[in-house]
Amino acid sequence: MPQLDPLDWAPQLIWLALTFGVLYLLMVWVALPRIGNVIDKRAAHIKDDLEAADKLRRETEDAIAAYEQALAEAKQKAHGIVEEGRAKLKAETDAERAKLEKKLAARSAEAEARIEEAKASAMKEVNTVATDVAADIVRQLTGTAPAKGDIEKAVTAARKA
Repeated sequence: MPQLDPLDWAPQLIWLALTFGVLYLLMVWVALPRIGNVIDKRAAHIKDDLEAADKLRRETEDAIAAYEQALAEAKQKAHGIVEEGRAKLKAETDAERAKLEKKLAARSAEAEARIEEAKASAMKEVNTVATDVAADIVRQLTGTAPAKGDIEKAVTAARKA
């Protein structure tokens, strides 16, 4: 085997150094710059992606803050509308209640007037009936009919007592 022959070692070492030098120079001048460029491009791309993601995160946070602000304003506006509707409904209810109470008071006064009228009429009839009954009782007890004026005076006096 020629590689094990000590006389062939010197040319083999020269060729080894020459091949290693050429490969080293190819690596330094061609392969490593290309690999470095790829690594630099990837780093720049990653940096750009991270910046874009950070920008989008900030935009998302701003959008969420704007949404929450709009939601709070909408809730406040809705609460105002509800309160306004409630106040309006209360005013309408109070107006209807006042109208109804006025109507009921008028009907009540009218009914009380009719009751008083009926009571007066009934009392007048009670006096007439009491006078007639008293006249009949006196006639049956004494056998003579008393004067109508005397019986009316006696019934009126008995009612007052």
